[in-house]
Amino acid sequence: MSIEASLEVESGESVAVDGVCLTVVEQRGRVLFFDLLPQTWETTAFRYRRPGDTVNLELPATAATFLSGHIVQGHVDGIGTVTRVLSLGNSLRVFFSAPRNVTRYLVNKGSVAVNGVSLTVSELTEEGFIVELIPETQKRTNLGQLRPGYKVNLEADIIGKYVLSFLERKK
Repeated sequence: MSIEASLEVESGESVAVDGVCLTVVEQRGRVLFFDLLPQTWETTAFRYRRPGDTVNLELPATAATFLSGHIVQGHVDGIGTVTRVLSLGNSLRVFFSAPRNVTRYLVNKGSVAVNGVSLTVSELTEEGFIVELIPETQKRTNLGQLRPGYKVNLEADIIGKYVLSFLERKK
C-alpha cells in the first residue's frame, strides 16, 4: 500500500493510517509505502478504500508528547458503518452501526477512536453509537466527509478493555 504524505519518516517507523498502526517500509519523495498482512486487510476498512481517498495520518506519541485525547494504540477492534449524518448548525451528528466486540467497551461520554480520531461517545444506540463532530475535527480529519454506508476503523478505549477483561476473569 502507498500513501502520498508530507511526513518525513524513516523505514521501520510507525505511522497510524486511518487508525491502523503500520510500519513504513520505504519513502520515495512524498510517497510512503507500507506492507499489509492479509489479517490487516481483512480486519480493517482498508479493503473499502479507493485510490485518491483521503486518510488520517498520525505519528506516534512519545514519552515527551502532550497527550491530547485518549490513548489510541492503532489496534482496530472492528469495522463500523455510518448509518446517518445530521447537520446541526456547523457540527455533524454521526450515527454508526458497530460490532458487539466494539460496543461492549463503550459508555456514554466515554472514548472511541474512529479512523484513528479520538472522539467522545455522545450516545449509545441499539445498533452502535453516535458522535458529534465540531468544525475543527471535520476540517483536520477525513471524518467531515462521512456519508451513510461509509466504512470506518473502530478502536475501543483500552482502559475499558482492560477493566472488562479483569472483571470477566474474576468471575
